[in-house]
Amino acid sequence: MDFQDIIRQLVERIEKMKDNVLTEEATKNAFIMPFINALGYDVFNPTEVVPEFICDIGTKKGEKIDYAIMQDGKPVILIECKHCLQDLSLHDNQLLRYFTVSPAKFGVLTNGIIYRFYTDLEKENVMDEKPFLEVNLLELRDTQIEELRKFHKSYFDVDNIMNTASELKYTNELKRLIASEMSNPTPEFVKFFARQVYSGQMKERAMEQFTGLMKRAASQWKNDIINERLKAALNNDVQVSTTSTAEKSEPEAEHCEDSDNGIVTTAEELQGYYIVKSILAQKVSLNRVVGRDTKSYFGVLLDDNNRKPICRLWFNRSNKYVGTFDAEKNETRHLINSLDEIYTLAEPICAAVDYYEGTTNGGE
Repeated sequence: MDFQDIIRQLVERIEKMKDNVLTEEATKNAFIMPFINALGYDVFNPTEVVPEFICDIGTKKGEKIDYAIMQDGKPVILIECKHCLQDLSLHDNQLLRYFTVSPAKFGVLTNGIIYRFYTDLEKENVMDEKPFLEVNLLELRDTQIEELRKFHKSYFDVDNIMNTASELKYTNELKRLIASEMSNPTPEFVKFFARQVYSGQMKERAMEQFTGLMKRAASQWKNDIINERLKAALNNDVQVSTTSTAEKSEPEAEHCEDSDNGIVTTAEELQGYYIVKSILAQKVSLNRVVGRDTKSYFGVLLDDNNRKPICRLWFNRSNKYVGTFDAEKNETRHLINSLDEIYTLAEPICAAVDYYEGTTNGGE
């Protein structure tokens, strides 16, 4: 089984068991030992993994850390564990102290769900206060799996990891700073951009105005990015194209035109479309559920057939509606205040599919 599949299986295990893991020892047994095993190390082989590894610190003898991963008889990774519901903090933490007296180049602080990886980028043999890599297994991204793969027994190479650790650490720090500035811009950040578009003095009133403008601009920019990514992801799924003359003659549904004709598929429409697909996941093959945008609404069809409308998303207005269909294809519009409310319409959405599946001639 591929490393990625093994990690995904572990994630599923955590999701199912996390509410029943009540102690630190249970966290080790249920989550952390399987994680170490996923990295290719035999947790029951003391030449590879030593539990309760002894790290003598000065006059203190017999100090122990939860696990040490060994290579050629020496520790290369130190792991300190907490209970899965416990916050991770390095203050007065054993890992900081053990790292200094150990030949290990990497320290890991974990509660079985979040893994923080540390090294000594800032001062040799002194562990950095901030991790160069943090992975939350319940919010796992593919790029993070590739970073975890570097710690696998088969690929583990100190120099290789160190070469990317610095870039990872500072890139992540910059991302956090950018995210913070986007949501709550500091005066310095506001001034930096305002001075490039505004020639007046940045007095209190101007600062208030541009602080609000920065927040709105940042929000719109993020929405534009999400919209573009959703469109790209659904490029082979959602059909936004000029329809044939025969299809245009059908009275039951308006059809999509190309972007030159003014159709704009929004992020909300695509998100709503995905919710409809999730509702129908257990009923039909999802490749039979096709989305088509029009100037008035975003339509969801069965089998890409205009005679089989499942629902319509009327989102191009101040009030948002979802249109559902009965057996005679009469449309009923339901007012929604949030996209989550689409789930409350699961019954009529599924019923529409049942109507078409029960029609002997398929409605053609």
